[in-house]
Formats: sequence, structure tokens, C-alpha cells
Amino acid sequence: MTIPPRPETSLSADEARRLALRAQGLMGVPDRKSGVRGVLRQLGAVQLDTISVLARSHELVPYARLGAVGRTTVDSAYWAAPPTADALSTPDAAGSPPPPAPHSFEYWSHAACILPIEEWPLFAFRRRALRARGYRWHPMEDSERSCSAVRDRLKADGPLTTTELGGGKNGGEWWDWSEAKIAVEWMLDTGEVVCTERRGWKRVYELAERAIPDPLLHDDLDDAECTRRLVAQAGAAMGVATRADLADYHRLKADQVSAVIEGSGLVPVEVEGWSKPAWADPAALASEPSGRHRTTLLSPFDSLVWDRPRTLRIFDFTHRLEAYVPKPKRVHGYFAMPLLSGGRLLGRVDPAREGTTLVVRQVSMRGPKAVRPMAQALREAAGWVDCDTVRVERCDDPVLAADLVTALA
Repeated sequence: MTIPPRPETSLSADEARRLALRAQGLMGVPDRKSGVRGVLRQLGAVQLDTISVLARSHELVPYARLGAVGRTTVDSAYWAAPPTADALSTPDAAGSPPPPAPHSFEYWSHAACILPIEEWPLFAFRRRALRARGYRWHPMEDSERSCSAVRDRLKADGPLTTTELGGGKNGGEWWDWSEAKIAVEWMLDTGEVVCTERRGWKRVYELAERAIPDPLLHDDLDDAECTRRLVAQAGAAMGVATRADLADYHRLKADQVSAVIEGSGLVPVEVEGWSKPAWADPAALASEPSGRHRTTLLSPFDSLVWDRPRTLRIFDFTHRLEAYVPKPKRVHGYFAMPLLSGGRLLGRVDPAREGTTLVVRQVSMRGPKAVRPMAQALREAAGWVDCDTVRVERCDDPVLAADLVTALA
């Protein structure tokens, strides 16, 4: 086992926390000029999920950093509609603008994530591994025939959803996928097909050779270079991180991180209270993290908190998504959203919407100082989703509940 070099830099726990916040775009003046795409490039990955309470998670992530950016603006910033088959087969007319280049694509990173299009080459190692395995979830009896049918449809008809390819399910349970769905998802996994757009929450599939810009298309990077660049990107997005943190960001293996961390450009640091070695982005260490803190509600899938051990270590805050926990066993609610204010996690709220009312199904706060920030975050969130009233249903502290209702009023 390689012993990491002795750190030259020591950080207090507070300094590490502020480095993490700044790296995640939650400290300092928000960069509204670069907008949603700038947030995506800074984070390197924005997780997707089907749950929609206030909004879907990929909308909540830029909202937390930029404020009340329009939800249609968010989607249009992520996705570029790919050109149709007719446009691709028609010779360029004089003066016709070229089809828009995609800004992002969807692939398996921390989970199903929106990724900057520039990261396409970095996931070549994962595409190769899946090809070598031969399947991911659904083995195919006649894979070449199924994939050939999908390939021919996409060549002839251009970008298509699963429905347009013939339907996604056979009529059974969630994973009872149709032959076309199994084939196109396999082609997505292995890089023959790409998703650079969602339409009504449905993936739109296109041949990668037509959608990915040619300089990025080919899997030229070897596995070590892919993981080296992903570790460097994760380190920059987190500011300071342990080996386990770096591995979790894009779901790498610990030995993959160990093999490349020396060449990643990250520097060893020692962090007060952290029992494991850590590495920091040298650019993050170059200046003191300072500036305004956001007061906002975070998606449970936000990259600031998606790693539960890291969240506990940095913020002394235990949090987990309970959407898939049986209702009687939930502690904080279906979609409990942490409250970030002053650079700390001060509570959590499980929201819902009824018409133009934002309903606080359940809320907990870390003492009286959390009341006003919680009220501020709830009012801002309500306005963002076109609600004009906030109703509190349940709080674990009756005194704080009364104070919150007064602050909202």
C-alpha cells in the first residue's frame, strides 16, 4: 500500500467546510452570467431523479445556487434538441445555420446524471467495462438483432423516445422492459447511443456519431487517464476530500482513485477532525474562501449532501432520503430537504404543494436561530413554484413551530 506524502497544509474543520461550500457554488456571489450551464460545469455532474415535489432534483440544484431561475430556463439550458433525421439527410443550404451542439449528455456517474458534454471522453472506461461484461441488467437473447433494429430506426427517423421506438414495457412490473427498451438502454450504456435531450421527462435517444461533436466522440483515453481526470474534476468540485469522497463522486472504486491520485494535481492536506488522509484542489487553497452564504433548501440529491458520511463529517448533520422507506418508519418525511444557511445545515423540511399553497408537512430546526432562515427559504421556494401561501402542518418543537408561523406571517 502506498503511503501518501506528508501533508504540507493543515486545515481547520471550519476552513474545510468553507472550501467545500465555495467549490460547490454555495458561497460567494452567484455567477448568474454563466447560469445553469456554469453550475453544471462547476459541479461536473447533476443527479437526475423521477421524484418531483417542489420540482425535480436537477432543477433544484441550480435553484439552490442561482435563486429563482425559471424552470423552463433550466431545462433549455441543460438540453439541446438534436437535429431531425430530415435535417441530417438534407444537404446544407447556403446560409443555413448548423444544428445546435449539445451542452450536456446523460450517463452513469454518481447515479443517472446530467454531465457536461466535455466529459464524454472521460467515461470511456465505463463504456468499455460494460461492453466487456456483455449486459448490465437485462441479458438479451438476440442482442445483435435487437440492437440492429434500434440502429436502423434511429438512422432512418432521427432522435426517438422509447415510446416512438415501440414502447418501454411489456405490461408487467417496473423492470419488465420491452425488447426495444433493453436494446436502446444497452446501446446507451456502451456509447453507441446517447441522450442529449429529455422530452416530457422521456429520454430522447440518438446515435452518438451524430450527436457528440467529433473531437469528443472517440474513446481515445485509456482507463487510467479517464479516472485521473475524473478524480481531478471531483476534487475541484468538492474543494477538499478524502479518498472515499473522491471515489463516491463519480462512483469509482477506491483502488482506481489510489492508482491515479498522485498524478491528479490534487495536493495532500490534513484536516482537523478527519481521521482519513485528504486531498485538496490547489486552486481552492490559493485564496481564502469568503463571501455571502446562500440561504436555501437543498435537494436530497444535491452534490453537497449526496454523500451521507461526508455530510456528517463536514456539517455534523445526519441526513438520508426516506422516499423509499415505509411511511410508518420515516423520521423526517418523504422528501426531506436540508436547510442551508450561513454555511451550515440548520434543519430540514418535507414539502408538498396543494394548489398555490406550499405545505410544510414536517419540519425540524436546530434551535431558535434556524427559524428566520427557514422562513426565508420557504418563502423563496414558494414564490419560485408560484405558491402564495405557506402552511405549516407539523414541527418537532411546538415553540419553534409557533415562531416559524410568526416569521412566515
